[in-house]
Amino acid sequence: MTISIKDVEHVAMLARLELSEEEKEMYTKQLNDILKYAEQLQELDTENVKPTAHVLPIKNVFRDDTVHQHMDPEKALLNAPEREENFFKVPKII
Repeated sequence: MTISIKDVEHVAMLARLELSEEEKEMYTKQLNDILKYAEQLQELDTENVKPTAHVLPIKNVFRDDTVHQHMDPEKALLNAPEREENFFKVPKII
């Protein structure tokens, strides 16, 4: 698979980019170099490699859901610009 100058022009048009002829040639060469490098991966023996979404193991980092002492409503609403009883009052948005 190779990238042509026509492919670069098409992507540039979609991105609304104006490219000079030198830039089109440069990007065509760079993209083809990237594809050539990626093709080297096809040569690797991956038969015994497990499919994975992450290189490192991931674990759940959430804390346990436990009951704690909550903040006093008066203290929580102390700096509120507006309040209504024990609630923050905010503008209606519809």
